[in-house]
Parts: sequence; structure tokens; C-alpha cells
Amino acid sequence: MEKISVGLIGFGTVGSGLAKTLNTQNEQLQQKVGVPIKLSRVADINITELPPEYKDVVLTSDAADIFNDPEIDIVVELIGGIEPAKSFMLEAIKQGKHVITANKALLSIHGKEIFEAAVANNVEVGFEASVGGGIPVIKALKEGLVANRIEVIRGILNGTANYILSMMTEHGTPFEEVLKDAQGKGFAEADPTYDIEGIDTAHKLAILMCIAYGQNVHLDDISVEGISNIMPIDIDFAKEFGYRIKLLAISRNHGDHVEARVHPTMVPESAMLANINGSFNAIQFTGDTVGDILLYGQGAGMMPTGSAVAADVVDISRNIISASVNRVPPLSYLPKHFNPPSITPMSDLSCPYYFRVTVLDQPGVLSAISGILGNHGISIKSVIQKGHQGIEPVHVVLRTHRASEAAVQKAVREIDALESCTEPTVKIRVLIEDD
Repeated sequence: MEKISVGLIGFGTVGSGLAKTLNTQNEQLQQKVGVPIKLSRVADINITELPPEYKDVVLTSDAADIFNDPEIDIVVELIGGIEPAKSFMLEAIKQGKHVITANKALLSIHGKEIFEAAVANNVEVGFEASVGGGIPVIKALKEGLVANRIEVIRGILNGTANYILSMMTEHGTPFEEVLKDAQGKGFAEADPTYDIEGIDTAHKLAILMCIAYGQNVHLDDISVEGISNIMPIDIDFAKEFGYRIKLLAISRNHGDHVEARVHPTMVPESAMLANINGSFNAIQFTGDTVGDILLYGQGAGMMPTGSAVAADVVDISRNIISASVNRVPPLSYLPKHFNPPSITPMSDLSCPYYFRVTVLDQPGVLSAISGILGNHGISIKSVIQKGHQGIEPVHVVLRTHRASEAAVQKAVREIDALESCTEPTVKIRVLIEDD
């Protein structure tokens, strides 16, 4: 084989990052692969010409030109969204092309269909960039940790949410102001819902769980809560208690079932994840053989994500040249050993909790709250009232010992129904590292 030809759908931020990586690292990549890797075609409906350094690359507005080009070996989809990305990938697979994507939303919802189609057509699917941007988390989990039973996955998987919480922690700025600042700096989208409500993080957790456990985990299997209700007062209390608030993806392997949850979490200041700040990502795995490992780096951006996509291009190119396609199953487990998901009901979760209850400063309020918690078997560790007598409403902050999620949900509903309660209760779970 004289060269590997790549067709790229989408010349946006990540697509241009991939093109730049393949162009600037061309000689080095050829030394590592054995043949040149050539970007041959680009399909994009939003541009009319490519930068001058890509004068030999054919630009088209029709993705079918890439599928139908017999010289294209690898098709890279970087347009995002569900459609037409899904149709493009399935058509490329049908045409016998290997495919690469950074599309975590697509894989967390339709991954089963895409991977099964790839197996049926004996082609590979690369998706390193779908989780953690430039951090080689997929390869580490799929290959580096292959001899481990993965016991725990914990991760900060969204740079926007982490940036917001970091700025609130460092400067005490309210959520809305930090979000506006993040949008101005390009860290947050104009519509930040997926980032701040935990959906983007859940997409990524679903992919990691598929590889870790050999289960077809879907986005809908994951319990998701975002950070939009977190206030500076919650950040301040977390500091006072020796914690930092992070939006965590968490999965724990119980053998016959696995946890799947994304939510704000109070993390002990001594924990590694508590000290991942700004827009950085970090993923911590606990294996029964290796113990704890932490992968840390840029979770998004043109060049970090482009680097991850280029790594997939190189991996697949090597396999094509050595006639060893699908040597490593795309999700680590052989397809015949994949199982339906077995997800721990969220109601079965047990951990300590932080509550911030906003109430009118009236006699008997604290007694009513304590009574509700006691009726549900929830033991109080400490209580602090934040506010001044006669100035209403006030914040009552409670920390509990370990309690069941089912009991907590019932108690919170009853607390919120009190006439003296003026806002929904803020509930934050507390991480126990050695649990």
C-alpha cells in the first residue's frame, strides 16, 4: 500500500485541527506508520475554499463524494449532532470504509447500531476524541487496563462546568455571571444546556461504561443532575467543611449491577479530582489489579481533540497496512460477550448528603425539618443557619451521615412542601473515596 487516504466530513474547529495535525506532523507520522497519510477530500457545506496549505485536497459540499471515492480508506465524521452524522457513518461503513468520530452524543445513543454495523462489514470505528478531548482515555481503558476488572470510574468530563465551578470557588462569583464570562471566552456554547445540566458528561460516561463493563449502556440509563442550582453559599460551605464541589461522572461496579450517575458532588479537598480546575478534564479509574490511576489534560479544543482524532487515524492505518483490522475490538469486549445494561437503581444509592433549605425564619422550622429527616431514618451530622434574625428568608444548612437516596428523595419532597420553605432544597451528595 502506497498511502492511506482520508476523507473528512466537517471542517470546523476539530476538523481543521485534524487537518493541521496531519499536515504539520506528516513526516513524523509517515516514519511511524510506514506510508504517507493523505487528507484527500473534505466535505463541508459552510465553506467555499480551504486554506492554501491544502491545495491538493478536494473540497465538496456533498458527503457522498467521500463515500463513493474508492480510494478513500478512512472517513472521519466531525459535524456533530445525531443526523445526518449517523446516516453518514452508516453509509461509510456500508461502503467498506473505516470510520472515526468525536461524536459522543451519537455513540451514547446509537453506538450499538454503529458498532454492530462495523463488525458486520469488517471495518473499524475510532472514537478516541469522543471522551476527554486530547486525553488518551479510550485507549487506556480499552487496551492499557484490559487485564483489570474496573471497579470504579470517576471523572470531570466537561470543561465548561468545571470552569464555572472553579471560578465560583476562586472568586465567589454567582453562577449566571461566570456562565456569561465563559460564553464570552468561548468556553461555553450560546446554549450551554448540555454542559451545565450534565448531559454532555453523561454521553461520555455511557461510552466509558460500555468499554469498562461490556454492557450496552445508553444515555437514558444514566441519572443526570446539573450545576445550575449551585450558589456561592454552597461553594463557601463546601470550603468550610473541607470539600470542593465538582460535577462528577460516577460509576461503581457491584458485580451484578453498576452505578451510572452524573451530579454535583462534594469532593474532599485532599482528593486528586478536587484539584482539577479551570477547563481541564480528569478521569480516574480504579482497577482490581492496577489500583487507582488518573488521566488529566485538555478535554476539548481544536488541537487537543484533533490530536486524538489523528491518533485514531494512525491506529487504523497501521491495522490496514498489517492486515490486522479489528485486532482490538472497538469496545474491548468481543461482541458476543456484550450484555444488556444492568444499572443500579438510583434509589439504592447510599452516601452522606449536604442540604441547603431556604425558609422563613419562624419558630419551629428547624424542628420540623429535623423531624422529617428523622422520620425517614436520616441522621443529622451538623446544622448551620446562615442569615440574620428578622431578615428573611434564611438558609439552613444540614450535613447528614450516610443515608439512602430513596429516603432522601422522600424527605426533600416533604421539606419543600412546608409552608415556611421558600425555594426548592439544594441537595449535594458527598463523595466517600474509599467506599
